[in-house]
Amino acid sequence: MKSESYLYPVKILVVRFSSIGDVVLTASVVRCLKEQLPSSEIHFLTKSSFRSIVEHNPNIDKVITIDSSIKEVTSELKEEKYDHIVDLHNNLRTRSLAFRLRKPTTRFPKLNLEKWKLVKFKKSSMPDIHVVDRYFEAVKSLGVKSDGKKGDFLIPSSYEVDMEEKFNLQSREYYSLVIGAKFKTKQLPEEKLLELISKIQLPIILIGGPDDRELGNRLVELSSKENIVNTCGDFSILGSASILKQSRVVITNDTGMMHIAGCFDVPIVSIWGNTVPELGMYPYRPNNEASFSIHEVKGLNCRPCSKIGFESCPKGHFDCMMKQDVDILLDSVSELSD
Repeated sequence: MKSESYLYPVKILVVRFSSIGDVVLTASVVRCLKEQLPSSEIHFLTKSSFRSIVEHNPNIDKVITIDSSIKEVTSELKEEKYDHIVDLHNNLRTRSLAFRLRKPTTRFPKLNLEKWKLVKFKKSSMPDIHVVDRYFEAVKSLGVKSDGKKGDFLIPSSYEVDMEEKFNLQSREYYSLVIGAKFKTKQLPEEKLLELISKIQLPIILIGGPDDRELGNRLVELSSKENIVNTCGDFSILGSASILKQSRVVITNDTGMMHIAGCFDVPIVSIWGNTVPELGMYPYRPNNEASFSIHEVKGLNCRPCSKIGFESCPKGHFDCMMKQDVDILLDSVSELSD
């Protein structure tokens, strides 16, 4: 649909159900929609568990959530009488939604075939384009273009963590270490984490969810380091984001927290296991790629074994993480700290 059709105020529904990182990465598109179609009203549809990621975004006028099925909100969405749907998920469920609402819909190229070829045959036919720039394909027909800026992640003042009051730490005086991941094959293993922690001089804040609390406690107990704090499960996503924002460097697996950190002016050391950056999900900083580093074990004929991850290594050796060179990680931390 041509952009000339939308010279009048337009109501747009943006759809992205999951997961944390994917939802975070929609922020650049939403910002450009609002800025380049200033009379537009932007609604965002996602899962209820990810509401906090988008509900404070000033470019979003209304957030609508589901728990499990689009049937929960179909009637409400029909009543909104949208002019256009921007589908940033592009699966059977979102196609079903567009069919039910019967509104003009544009989607981004998901490249499922190319991803399958990369995982199956270990030869990439993926374009060298970040997924955010592929998201922008879904709004091209509306006359909306990328502004070339990183994403937004707004933290309300009530969620900001006072690091001095809480941990007796000043901003930029500590490293954040994100120890969790949705899948174990994306997670730096305990022994590697302990080696990394033992060689870091500055205070360390461990970041993760409730499922990572036990691992965090073990790392604190097994480490001889005194200035290490386990915050896993103690803060909401927004609270953990505040801690990341104030870090000197964020050290992280390929996770949603990596993408949240990408929205801030903080250096990132990203550690990759079974997934690969060629899938287009590395930190999105189009004008400042020198502010993050990517660490992956090259030359493994089993990698990537999945585009998302597994609970354990299919081969049993977990070389993609066990062969990570901690000294190289530390060199990167040091370089980015300057």
